[in-house]
Amino acid sequence: MTDLDARTSGAATGSVNRSRPRAVLPALCATQITGWGVVYYAFPVLNPQITAATGWSTSATTAAFSLALVVSGIAGIRVGRVLDRRGPRTVMTAGSATGVVSLVVVALAPSLPVFLVGWILAGFAMAATFYPPAFAALTRWWAPDHVRALTIVTLAGGLASTVFAPLTAALAQHLTWRATYLVLAAILAAVTIPAHAFALKAPWPAAPTAPAHTDGTPKAVARSRPFLLLALAFTLSAFAMYAVVFSLVPLLLERGYTTGQAAWALGLGGAGQTLGRTLYAALARHTATTPRTAALIALGALTTAALALAPGPYALLVLMSVAAGVVRGNLTLLQATAITDRWGTTHYGRLSGILGAPAMTVSALAPFATALLAPPLGGTPQLFGALAAFGAVAALVALGTSVRPNPLRP
Repeated sequence: MTDLDARTSGAATGSVNRSRPRAVLPALCATQITGWGVVYYAFPVLNPQITAATGWSTSATTAAFSLALVVSGIAGIRVGRVLDRRGPRTVMTAGSATGVVSLVVVALAPSLPVFLVGWILAGFAMAATFYPPAFAALTRWWAPDHVRALTIVTLAGGLASTVFAPLTAALAQHLTWRATYLVLAAILAAVTIPAHAFALKAPWPAAPTAPAHTDGTPKAVARSRPFLLLALAFTLSAFAMYAVVFSLVPLLLERGYTTGQAAWALGLGGAGQTLGRTLYAALARHTATTPRTAALIALGALTTAALALAPGPYALLVLMSVAAGVVRGNLTLLQATAITDRWGTTHYGRLSGILGAPAMTVSALAPFATALLAPPLGGTPQLFGALAAFGAVAALVALGTSVRPNPLRP
């Protein structure tokens, strides 16, 4: 077996009895629900009201939000490096404070350029508070049993839209969009700043020694063939996955279904995503790293192809949407454990930041790309066929991500 370990349960190096601060896991569950809910999921709920009240175009406000995601991906590289050395407390507390400031700027923005500045700040906050830094903290504190902790946090994060989309809509019925964002900023401050400041204050364990079979430095790992292929596979897969999410409603509308039916199919796909996350730990225990990576990405391509080819009936399309969600849920944890499975926990934060940056960037561009690609391809079903091809290529690329022993290290 050439990966660090064929099973995720044994993927880390270092002491099994490493101290695990009790407050960390519940705190990160609370902050992931709140952070994702306020900074990410509130925007699509409020955007129609924003454009109606300000006269700014939907494309302009959506571009500002997408820019935040791009900034998050790029900033995540630096955030990961700092977190590896100093731990999550300062990074995530500062990120929470930045998130609060960014939403205040967005809420009070008198013009579109100021609105854009607010979302750029939000991008830095996302990089410092969303899944990647939380995953880095849990991986260092919980390894080698980190998959359970990661699963719990992603299950909590999956509730963010369930909690905050209705809450945001309820606030917006009684307040302006600006006042709604100010209320949400206050909630973000009240929950996440103290949680990160006080729950993450435990001593940060020293990084374990890099596994003997790998190149020792993060720079060498990031330039290695398996890492580059892994980044390419995740980037192609992320583009296809997010494009499917954004295009599922248009697909069903083109096939004659109602907006309500399309929304239900999308929502049940989200439920499938939650189910998928609960299944990943068992899958990881019984499969090797590289075959698991290629198989899950291939399954994503298969569900996309099925949606492209099947015009109905409606129940079948819903079932396919749920299956696609199950795959997406697994892929979230697959990427969270990809570094540890191959190169250990030594430089997890930095390497995860590098690995995730291109995937985050293409996920931000996916809505625009799908809108541009669907007409020349002949419609949304044909777009789904092209996205399935992207996924198939990603699965083939993933087959080359096994880490070979380094003959220059003992």
